[in-house]
Formats: sequence, structure tokens, C-alpha cells
Amino acid sequence: MWLFLLFVTIPIVEIALFIQIGGWLGLWPTLGIVVLTAILGTFLVRAQGLLALSQIQSNLQNLRDPTESIAHGAMILASGLLLLTPGFFTDAIGFSLLIPQVRLAIFSYIRSRIKVQSFVHPANTRTETFRDDNTIDGDFSEIDPETPKPTHQPPSGWRQH
Repeated sequence: MWLFLLFVTIPIVEIALFIQIGGWLGLWPTLGIVVLTAILGTFLVRAQGLLALSQIQSNLQNLRDPTESIAHGAMILASGLLLLTPGFFTDAIGFSLLIPQVRLAIFSYIRSRIKVQSFVHPANTRTETFRDDNTIDGDFSEIDPETPKPTHQPPSGWRQH
């Protein structure tokens, strides 16, 4: 039900703001602001998105919990969607999501409402994942193709003649 109210309320707020600001500034300045915020938002989202992506990669490489970085990346993505949506209300929310302190406050609120039982990094389970009873351990040595082969080789016992 709350999602339905959100989809009805936001367009009504946007239309009301367009009428108010458009009446105050005029048509072309209002449209110019909408286009300018979309362009500015795209550049800001790109810069912060790349930073969030590098933080996620760093966390994964150092075997740290990437949850916070992933959440920041998701909020930056949502910010980009809101900034590309024409409207003043969605732009205000989109620009506020580009502020790291706002994202941190939202993340802290969400984290307080969710209990994480455990986190296992895939690199910690690799050795256990691929071991089974069908694995044969062995050694190898490289054979130089220029070296002549011995004329008589004893049977290896591997296959029967």
C-alpha cells in the first residue's frame, strides 16, 4: 500500500513544483534547470560510482566485509536514476544521496534494522570447495623434446598391455 502511495504522491509533488517554479521563473529557465541538473548529476554520479566501485574491489581484495561499499554503490545508482528523472523533488533526493554523510546515515539506519548472521568470503572456501575423493595428487617434470628417448621404458603400471 505504501508503494502505491509513493507512486501517486511523487508525481503530484513534481507537477506542483513544476507549476510553482515554472510560474515564478518561466518555461525556458525551468526546463534549463531540469536539463542542467541531469547533466551535473550524471558527472557526479559517475565520479562517485567509480570511487564506490574501487572501494568494493579493495574490500574484496583485502578480505574485508564489502557490505557498506556495496550499499553506497546502490545508493549512488539510485541517485543517478533520480537525477535523470525530470523533476525538482527527485533531483533534491538524488543530490542528497550524493552526500556521503547522508548515505552513511541511511546505511546505519538500515544496518540497525537488519541482523547479519555471518559473512564468508569466497576466497576462504576455495581449498575446501575443490577437494574431493576423485582428486589425484601427482608431480610432473618437463621433457625436453630435443633429448633422445630411452630405448627401453619399464611399464608404468598405469595401463595394461
